[in-house]
Amino acid sequence: MKLNIAVLPGDGIGPEIIEQALHATEAVSNKFGHELTCNHALVGAVAIDAVGNPYPDATHALCMESDAVLFGAIGSPKYDNDPSAKVRPEQGLLAMRKKLELYANIRPVTVFSSLIDKSPLKPELIGNVDFMCIRELTGGLYFGRPQGRSEDGTTAYDTCVYTVEEIDRIVRLAYEYAIKRRKKVTIVDKANVLCTSRLWRQVAQGIAKEFPQVETEYMFVDNAAMQLIQWPERFDVIVTENMFGDILTDEASVITGSLGMLPSASVGVHTSVFEPIHGSYPQAAGKNIANPLATILSAALMFEYAFGLKTEGALIRKAVDASMDAGVVTEDIARGGKAYTTSDVGKWIVDYILNEK
Repeated sequence: MKLNIAVLPGDGIGPEIIEQALHATEAVSNKFGHELTCNHALVGAVAIDAVGNPYPDATHALCMESDAVLFGAIGSPKYDNDPSAKVRPEQGLLAMRKKLELYANIRPVTVFSSLIDKSPLKPELIGNVDFMCIRELTGGLYFGRPQGRSEDGTTAYDTCVYTVEEIDRIVRLAYEYAIKRRKKVTIVDKANVLCTSRLWRQVAQGIAKEFPQVETEYMFVDNAAMQLIQWPERFDVIVTENMFGDILTDEASVITGSLGMLPSASVGVHTSVFEPIHGSYPQAAGKNIANPLATILSAALMFEYAFGLKTEGALIRKAVDASMDAGVVTEDIARGGKAYTTSDVGKWIVDYILNEK
């Protein structure tokens, strides 16, 4: 099978973790006889520095021509610490989502047995955690208009906007995933306060009738935030709007014990994007200490979701599990033992893939 991948390393630790994910991708492709083509492009702060645009036209063209996008991270202190900057790296991520029409971010949340002691929650609360967060990506406060500040600078405003079409497609996606899982969907909103949330609930109620085999529950976002901590095992598929999803998925990621362990997929109308959920971690850039496992697991998602290659994705997951069981991990999750470098972990996983029968 021909696999044509756009590679966007981005900023900070992005190039280092992407390199290891690519090594794993190449190893799996070679093992299963796939023809792999990878083309690199700029995004984020490095793109601003090079061409003045965090998501250049050339990068977008490459993404549109590719079967999948493997993406690292965006963000730089150079721009974070400059309030006068008119262009910021994060605008590149929003532009990519909008132009590729990536309306759904999918984050599986599972707990690794070797990391249970790293979680801030009690082990008895998380042993069977296995749920999926589906966040709407292209609507809501992040994209609504009008948006801005008053002329005197004393007032700022953002507008939350959603259409029936935007809600319908993301909620239907949630039910499609739930059917393949444990057949439960949690719709998270703030329908007691927000008009957009009331529209979300109205649309969801109509769709729920089409899926009688799936249990549906409606939960206010503040309650959902509490339930994620008190009883995370109760969830199967959570679907919500953009800002609520941004917050809840980061909260959910902490359950696992490490931000460096969770992959994600952003899917939509055009090419899908696969990326770790953590940021660019500029303090670690170039030190060969960053955890590459979330990015390697994102490559596993890519094989599964973009190409339908379940066996290949499963082998990558097996290699990651094996590396953790063997204690071949970076300093963020090393449990008092030796801390391996980013490249050491990547090499170990490649060796495992190539030698696994």
